[in-house]
Amino acid sequence: MFRAMALVAALLFTFVGATPAAAAVEPVPSFGSNPGNLKMYRYVPANLPTGRPVVVALHGCTQNATGYGTGSGWTELADRLRFAVVLPEQQSANNFNRCFNWFERGDTTRGQGEAESIAQMVRKTVADTGANASRVHVTGLSAGGAMTAVMLATYPEMFAGGGVVAGIAYRCATTMMDAFSCMNPGKNQSPTALGDAVRAASSHTGPWPTVSIWQGSADYTVRPSNATELAEQWTNVHGIPATPTSTDTVAGYPHAMYAANGRTVVETYTITGMGHGQPLDPGTGATQCGTAGAYLLDVNICAAWHMGSAWNLAG
Repeated sequence: MFRAMALVAALLFTFVGATPAAAAVEPVPSFGSNPGNLKMYRYVPANLPTGRPVVVALHGCTQNATGYGTGSGWTELADRLRFAVVLPEQQSANNFNRCFNWFERGDTTRGQGEAESIAQMVRKTVADTGANASRVHVTGLSAGGAMTAVMLATYPEMFAGGGVVAGIAYRCATTMMDAFSCMNPGKNQSPTALGDAVRAASSHTGPWPTVSIWQGSADYTVRPSNATELAEQWTNVHGIPATPTSTDTVAGYPHAMYAANGRTVVETYTITGMGHGQPLDPGTGATQCGTAGAYLLDVNICAAWHMGSAWNLAG
């Protein structure tokens, strides 16, 4: 199903033609009580109609909202496909390296801290733009990927799907020291324990968000075993085995799909030979996006485009 949507999206890109003039990433000073003390930035394409999707894009450590939003390809895709992008930004007062605090209970519990601040940004954007609240997605890199897992677990009713890039399973760690063990060498928890952590994070009982998991095989910062943990966590939440129902290759990279009732609800992309970063494919082709830089890696596949096509953002 993910591949079929990708083909449809590619055709749409071909026939859309010229895109509207680019907007700009803009700060949003006030968006709620902001218990996590985060900054909010937003990219809203010019003349965006109501009823369009929203994507929340969470930067990695040492990055910022604008740099990640543009470098990852999400803002250019927003212009092409017509959706709004929410770009939360960490402050050094909260974390010296500007990492989202995906390992602190006070920031990863529903209604509290950074998780609630991000949820408030979503509510603000849906209200301001008239977006379709049932078409909100969240994604991020590294600490932003781990925070993506936090948002999917703590606010599952808010997100139709998520994309975790070089991220970590929800509740792998609850302290900073524990976080390093999760990152490398990684932990090995049972699928049931992993799923239970998500089920305990809210009163939600389903339906659950779809999850796209991206991981470099040569990542020594966040070890590839974390992608396995994420797949086990979310297949367990969806009530399906942690065994792929089908596999193929995309741009030469292994791609595994886990389906429930004929619909892919979890997928993994293993980017062979890639280190720690966001997969990009810079260029002007229909499936290309992104600008290479630190932790933004040109590996001939753009994760943002493939997520966007799987989420049918063009529709």
